[in-house]
Amino acid sequence: MSVCAVLLVLAVLPSAESSFRFASYYGDHMVLQKAPSKAVIWGYGEVGATVTVSLYKDLDTVTKKSVFINEPEAVWRVVLDPIDHGGPYQLVATQHYEGEITYIMLTDILFGDVWLCGGQSNMEMTVAQIFNASKEFKKAVHYPNVRLFTAALETSPTELEDLAKVDLQWSLPTPENLGNGNFTYFSAVCWLFGRHLHRRLKYPIGLVESVWGGTPVEAWSSKRALSKCGLKPTECTMDKFYYAGPCTFSVLWNAMIHPLLNMTIKGAIWYQGEQNTVTDTNLYNCTFPAMIEDWRQSFHEGSSGQTDQHFPFGFVQLSTNQKSKELDNFPIIRWHQTADYGFAPNPKMVNTFMAVAMDLGDERSPYGCIHPRDKQTVAYRLYLGARAIAYGDKISFRGPFPEKMDVDYSASYINITYDQEILVTPSNQSLFEVLCKNTVNEDGEDSVYWAPAALMSTLPRVVTVSFKQCVQISGIRYAWIDWPCEYKDCPIYSSNGRLPAPLFIKYIQQD
Repeated sequence: MSVCAVLLVLAVLPSAESSFRFASYYGDHMVLQKAPSKAVIWGYGEVGATVTVSLYKDLDTVTKKSVFINEPEAVWRVVLDPIDHGGPYQLVATQHYEGEITYIMLTDILFGDVWLCGGQSNMEMTVAQIFNASKEFKKAVHYPNVRLFTAALETSPTELEDLAKVDLQWSLPTPENLGNGNFTYFSAVCWLFGRHLHRRLKYPIGLVESVWGGTPVEAWSSKRALSKCGLKPTECTMDKFYYAGPCTFSVLWNAMIHPLLNMTIKGAIWYQGEQNTVTDTNLYNCTFPAMIEDWRQSFHEGSSGQTDQHFPFGFVQLSTNQKSKELDNFPIIRWHQTADYGFAPNPKMVNTFMAVAMDLGDERSPYGCIHPRDKQTVAYRLYLGARAIAYGDKISFRGPFPEKMDVDYSASYINITYDQEILVTPSNQSLFEVLCKNTVNEDGEDSVYWAPAALMSTLPRVVTVSFKQCVQISGIRYAWIDWPCEYKDCPIYSSNGRLPAPLFIKYIQQD
């Protein structure tokens, strides 16, 4: 006799009017976080009732937990014992109330790693919108243990305890769920990232998407996080050219993140920042790290300590937008995405990893240049970071970054030593610039400006650039433009050619 049949003898199903139910993001086919963490299960019921949550596999009880529902919330909540990866399991919640026993049941439950995917429209893009979509659709059915969930687009002026609506309840990956002609959709970056992880780890991966295009980081941040950067609750102001989604402070945190806090997760990936090129740009070096730390603390507390307080957080350093204007909004945001260190992880952003995307510009993208279609490379670079930071693999996961600079003023050159061996393509424009300071008139007034610095020579870890046109220099920077290079054709990469060197800016003090 099946578990379901046994339960039917002992219990009755909840009626349509019953308040006994799981929270919105529990469903058949879901993935719960595996050991050593413990999964949190919660829902709603009758005040005064006792709820017992049982996990079954092959008719055997794996774990069982009971809880009494107190006033006033009428919420029940249990923390399961740690369960190793695998499945499928059946999850049964039974309510004992005034002599009546009612049960609810979920089937095909797997245990693995749960990753949250957040951000704006580049994270929102579906598989149907990226390069080689038809091939990607065909691959999807071969990964039934990568499961998908999408929160609906909702806002709220106050923090919600549960999602107001779900767009895609826990599902197996199908072409329809990945954006092929269906009203449901799923993030291409999130899916491809999860697929890479599953192939490497050989166990289930749960992917939770909570994204909204055209939204600034302030909308995804709690009031507590924003206050750390001197921001108070307010309506945001921005250039309407970018506007696509809600921007009022905290409204997406309230409706699309806060309801998920009870969920035990492994980590998060994030693709956002375009909107902040026109919204509080100069505060992003505070607001973004503050949001990460606040999410970490909030998920840790919401899951009764089961989500790591320093869970791994990956993000995409922005790609490109336009070639025609001499604007530096994008390089400023790219720099601020790293809390002005230029690389991740760093002292202000521990346990983070970054996928550089400035070499993935897509001038012919039908969705606008700000939405490049090569999400496969983005996801792969994120995956490398996750392997290193989240899973401890000893692999290369970030592009070259300068560790030392030696300036020779007599010969007017700078030797830039990188932290790893590099692959240099001197045929490209150099992308290096120096901050020149030249005396321009008899009154001794100075002209200070950024001037191109020619790439003169290279060694396995060193590039030499010239600043002969400058009397003095006080800074050097690299790739400090919106669209620095053509597709996968920047001047400097890791020695294997896979990981581009990120932009940097460094000010130099003369002796």
